[in-house]
Amino acid sequence: YEFRKTKCKKEPNRIIVYSSSPVKKVVGELIIDEVLFDDKEIIWNKTKMNTGVEKEKYDNYFKNKKYAVAYKIGKCIKYDTPKELKEYNIKQAPQSYIYI
Repeated sequence: YEFRKTKCKKEPNRIIVYSSSPVKKVVGELIIDEVLFDDKEIIWNKTKMNTGVEKEKYDNYFKNKKYAVAYKIGKCIKYDTPKELKEYNIKQAPQSYIYI
């Protein structure tokens, strides 16, 4: 699962993975099987067995938030050759996310 504090306005079907410094390239993508949006404790109870995240980190990430978003990852695709952002018509890495 990929956790986010806010739900995307457009429901994505994949997440493009950008590796920051020192790589600074797109290294792969994640195919999304399902989007969960609910009270943060309900999301934790649904996902905790498959997150790789400790409860303390989860709670800290969602501190002062009532709701949580969890993107259920189906398939992970690692590119053999990382791609430049310009291949996606992106000039600089986004702070959080962008739609492409």
